[in-house]
Amino acid sequence: MRIRVGITIAAPPVEVWNAVEAVERHVEWMADAETIRFMTAQTRGIGAAFDCVTRVGPFRTTDRMEIVEWDEPHTMGIEHRGAVTGRGRFTLYPSAGGTRFTWSERLTFPWWMGGPVGTLLASPVLRAIWRRNLRRLKNIVETKA
Repeated sequence: MRIRVGITIAAPPVEVWNAVEAVERHVEWMADAETIRFMTAQTRGIGAAFDCVTRVGPFRTTDRMEIVEWDEPHTMGIEHRGAVTGRGRFTLYPSAGGTRFTWSERLTFPWWMGGPVGTLLASPVLRAIWRRNLRRLKNIVETKA
């Protein structure tokens, strides 16, 4: 499954980056992320690994992730290494309105989560949740500006 959502945030990329580089604070704007617990002493940059308890409706899973790409203040890439596998990426680009923030994911669900059928059913749900998450991020960044 591939999902890509984006939003324009009325702030420069460095201000948006300041809101997203603190992975432990993603629970403030990601409605589906309940808790984040680091598995490494490192909490920023390539190699930082963490478990994120994720809930979507009645479904709950612990998603093990590691940061595999870090180009401050433009790109953060993660690899999903739990039950759900794949890669995700935040990209930030200057735009006329401030910063264009794009969130892209390529995910694979295990058989017990429905495999390809689960992926097909989850795609529109996750897309809607992540769009709402980006609106929450936008609100956080723009009210601080």
